[in-house]
Amino acid sequence: MLSSVVSMPRLSRQGILTTARCQHLITQVASMKLWSVPPSFKHIELPEKRKLPQLDRIPIIPSNIKPPKMTKRLIDIRGPELVHNQLIYKQYGIIALSGGNLRWNHIESMRLTINRKMDSKRTFAVWRIDSPWKPITRKGQGKRMGGGKGAIDHYVTPVKAGRVVVEIGGHIEFEEIEPVLKEIVNKLPFDAMPVSQKILDELLEEEQRIQRDNANPFSFEYVVKNKMQGCQNWISNYDNYWFGKYV
Repeated sequence: MLSSVVSMPRLSRQGILTTARCQHLITQVASMKLWSVPPSFKHIELPEKRKLPQLDRIPIIPSNIKPPKMTKRLIDIRGPELVHNQLIYKQYGIIALSGGNLRWNHIESMRLTINRKMDSKRTFAVWRIDSPWKPITRKGQGKRMGGGKGAIDHYVTPVKAGRVVVEIGGHIEFEEIEPVLKEIVNKLPFDAMPVSQKILDELLEEEQRIQRDNANPFSFEYVVKNKMQGCQNWISNYDNYWFGKYV
C-alpha cells in the first residue's frame, strides 16, 4: 500500500485562498486473467489445392450440337434442398435461406473475395455448387412479340433454400472468417447467411424443440392434411408438399 500527500487550494470562510493537505490512498492490485484454451486443429488435413478454382462461364457443348434452350422451370429454385444441405468438412460455409439464380459474375465475385482474403497456408475453400448450366433466353429490346423463343443471353446456376454454396475450413476459427463470409453474403442475389457446424446443430435443435413443445394441435400441416375449412380451395399446390414453409 502506498500513500501520497498532495497540496490542494481551498477557499476559507473569509474568502482567503489557503492550502490544505489532502491525503490520497493508492492501492495496487494484481489480477490474473484465465483465457480459454484455443481449439486444436490436429485432426484437420489441408488438401493440396486450397483456393477456389474458376468455374466455366458457359457449359461445354460440342460444336456439332446446337445449344439447347429451356423453359423457366421455377421448380428449380422452389422448395428445400434435400442433398447439399450439410457441411462436408464440418466447419464453416455459406447457406442459402431462399431460392434464386446465381450468375457467373456472382460466382466470380465470391471466388475473388475468398482467394484474396483467405490465408492459403492454413485455410482452404471448396465449391458446393455447379458451374452455370441453365440457359436464360432474352429477346432484343423493342422487338415485337412472336417469332419463336429468343436467343440465349446467359447461363445461371439454380439454388434452393438450404443449399450450401461454398465451404471453408482449415486451421482457423469462425470469428476470423466470419467478416469475409458476411461480405460475400451481401453480394448474393438471394438471402443467405454464414454458418458453422455449431450454428447448424443449434438451428436444428431449436426447430425440433419448437415442434416438440408446440401445444397447439392445429398446425398448418394438420389443417392441410385434414382439409379443414375448405382450405384446399385457396391454398397453393406447393402447400400440399411444404405446408407453407417455402413460398
